[in-house]
Amino acid sequence: MAATARGGVGEIRAGDVEAAGLAAADAGPFLAALRLATGKYGGDAAAAWAAVVAAGVLRPDHPHALHQLVYYSVYAGWDRAKRGPPPYWFPSPIDCKETNLGRVMGENGPKLLGASYKDPISSFGLFHKFSVHNQEVYWKIVLKELSIKFVREPTSILDASDKSKKGGIWFPGAVLNIAECCLLPWPSQSKTDDSTAIVWRDEGFDDYPVNRMSLKELRTQVMTVANALDTMFQKGDHIAIDMPMTCNAVIVYLAIILGGFVVVGIADSFAPQEIATRMRVAKAKAIFTQDFIIRGGKKFPLYSRVMEGTSSKAIVIPATGDLLGVTPRNGDISWKDFLSRSAGRSSIYSPVYQSADALINILFSSGTTGEPKAIPWTQLCPIRCGADTWGHLDVRPKDIGCWPTNLGWVMGPIQLFSSFLNGATLALYHGSPLGRGFCKFVQDARVSVLGSVPSLVKSWKAGNLTEGLDWTKIRVLATTGEASDIDDNLWLSSRTCYKPIVECCGGTELASSYIQGSLLQPQAFGAFSGASMSTGFVILDEQGNPYPDDLPCSGEVGLFPLYFGATNRLLNADHDKVYFDGMPIYRGRQLRRHGDIIQRTVGGYYIVQGRADDTMNLGGIKTSSVEIERVCNGADEGLLETAAVGIKPSGGGPEQLAILAVLKDRSAPYDANILKGKFQTAIQKNLNPLFRVSYVKVVPEFPRTASNKLLRRVLRDQLKQELASRSKL
Repeated sequence: MAATARGGVGEIRAGDVEAAGLAAADAGPFLAALRLATGKYGGDAAAAWAAVVAAGVLRPDHPHALHQLVYYSVYAGWDRAKRGPPPYWFPSPIDCKETNLGRVMGENGPKLLGASYKDPISSFGLFHKFSVHNQEVYWKIVLKELSIKFVREPTSILDASDKSKKGGIWFPGAVLNIAECCLLPWPSQSKTDDSTAIVWRDEGFDDYPVNRMSLKELRTQVMTVANALDTMFQKGDHIAIDMPMTCNAVIVYLAIILGGFVVVGIADSFAPQEIATRMRVAKAKAIFTQDFIIRGGKKFPLYSRVMEGTSSKAIVIPATGDLLGVTPRNGDISWKDFLSRSAGRSSIYSPVYQSADALINILFSSGTTGEPKAIPWTQLCPIRCGADTWGHLDVRPKDIGCWPTNLGWVMGPIQLFSSFLNGATLALYHGSPLGRGFCKFVQDARVSVLGSVPSLVKSWKAGNLTEGLDWTKIRVLATTGEASDIDDNLWLSSRTCYKPIVECCGGTELASSYIQGSLLQPQAFGAFSGASMSTGFVILDEQGNPYPDDLPCSGEVGLFPLYFGATNRLLNADHDKVYFDGMPIYRGRQLRRHGDIIQRTVGGYYIVQGRADDTMNLGGIKTSSVEIERVCNGADEGLLETAAVGIKPSGGGPEQLAILAVLKDRSAPYDANILKGKFQTAIQKNLNPLFRVSYVKVVPEFPRTASNKLLRRVLRDQLKQELASRSKL
């Protein structure tokens, strides 16, 4: 919280405004505008803040300290315990009717909800409940909004008659190719061959116009790659992609699916051992990669890591220009030579049509066994994530969507399909999203929907990287991957004249978010305003009993199992054991495990409090304690064992990695800082260079169960208490 905050907005004085960075000559007029906007609202803090935003009292070019001063002063007397998180954004009764959901509710609400329907805002809760209990009706409506072309229509939306199939059977009988759906003109979305499919810019060319690719150009390049794939592989082969999310990566991704092959997504930050594991588990026949990664003006080797990690054939794409900066090993092939294999083949490519539940993409999510779970995405998954983005982020035709990510993480495919199936343009920056170059690209590309992760926002804010830039074309912001910091989100929203930030929390195995913000509900920083459309869940107490739906509480979430887009199998683990075993029966069906501990606040908001299992979330990447411990145990020969836990700071924000260690010789001298350095080096070399060790402690022994299972939750609670005590000193 800003140190300059007053006990109420009426207590702000000219000196406070000047101390927050406004010139003395501007302080008086600013204060007058502030009092004019808030004067009539008395003690109604939410109404006062809404008036400040509506009047444009605070501008993006104002110092962040001024935004802090006003926001925290307005809400100084707000009692979160009694009222829940304070809202910063409010849906407009007029604008809400123009949103995707608001429009559909206006068209269908009176028919579906009868006299109970009033308007999109006041009836949103009823419509959401309807979507949970009437999925056939809801999904028929949404399918008409997306560019989904069935070669054979489904016989129904959902067949839930066989209780042994816990998630039901979705779209039985349907046949399609979801990549083709991304590449076709679509009249209802005003999407033509000349529509811009992708805008992009290479790092270092920040003062040049953005590049554009039409839908026809994209389709042509995808078909060229698909033709080349046919000369090298058999239908159904698994083909990996390990490279930044560039135009070429998107083209390769769509071509693999168009041709009836399966994408294996591998994040470009992984060490060789992790690449090897994923190639082995997915049984990948080949891998597309780059010679280097360009980040912050520097070149980082990628192909060399891939060579060390796998002997499978690699197709190597140059990071810049047309010439490779490396010499391919024997058996590998350059991008140029690969494309030449399509010469002489028909320029028209016939997509491979498959059932809706056909495998198209293998993604990985860390489990608690040390080996990452291989999660199969079917053709249903893109429809789910496209629909979620349509409903919650309100992505519309002609929108320009940007979300810096990677095709090895679930947000990569989500962003790709969410753009193309909704008729929007995909915006890609070929470089680091941490610098000003990316922020300028957002301005120059006229991005209207911007996604991020909290660590990115923190970096932009710390460097004041948007100074002098215009982000007001953005109408919706989104964030996912880790817990949001309230003040960082205040900064982010303020850069866009206080547009809403849609918080998203879900999983690779869900192809979506199960809790999410909505433009038909007031939004609060760092909180989720409700369940995603068609998603039902309960919060369980420690005995596995559900709390009443309207009761503020905290516990493990149990998802309703009829969840469109969610997995029904894993490639290298027992799906039922991972997601269902031990979960209670609710309304005749066994709940699905997700693993989050969530809090429902007064006012109906949700806050994620951590994981129920031994998985932690580091910088937006879910990883298991076992993986980290395996690496750290070998960092020093004097170690007996280690335990890795994620600690959520008391003030909010992303989880921090703490490692506890037991020494072989309990009496041996040690230096925690030296150990910390060794752990950091081992993790960066063998696991992921993005993970950071925040805290190291040597202890005599670990708490364990009678069966010798490590009690990480006890360690986590002890550390929280210790660190909280330190912060008070």
